[in-house]
Amino acid sequence: MLSLSIATPGTAAIFRIGTASATSTSSSFHGVRIQHQVSARVPAAAATASSTRKPSVVMMSKREAELKEIRSKTTEQLQEEVVDLKGELFMLRLQKSARNEFKSSDFRKMKKQVARMLTVKREREIKEGIKKRLSRKLDRQWKKSIVPRPPPSLKKLQEEEAAEEAAEAAKSA
Repeated sequence: MLSLSIATPGTAAIFRIGTASATSTSSSFHGVRIQHQVSARVPAAAATASSTRKPSVVMMSKREAELKEIRSKTTEQLQEEVVDLKGELFMLRLQKSARNEFKSSDFRKMKKQVARMLTVKREREIKEGIKKRLSRKLDRQWKKSIVPRPPPSLKKLQEEEAAEEAAEAAKSA
């Protein structure tokens, strides 16, 4: 609620908007008194919005299912997927820099996926008794051994282009 009162030596006028509530703050400046009353009520729309939210349990079960899928893979398969996802991230960065259309949410999803895979890989190293320093050394060796290859999305685009060219060649022949 907001109320405004103008006080001069002979007269007083009060203008009120809204209804009264429990707490209020006020200030005065050169005979004009402004009083702002804060309502402690929660709007009905906000109350129903919080009750219609999906529980976070559903999200946890999706993550757990995803982790089970990741844990079922071998370490070599995980490393291959990490390389593919990092290539996809590179392609997204290229699309962003070229100002092409892309989903900005894909950055976050891919980064999280890579982090989950690397976490599972590190969990396995800890079970084997590999210490942090040795793990970093093995990671450096693994990164040097990676053979550069195009990411799966680029391979798919190349295959589609090759299929289109073959279709055009068949039509012209």
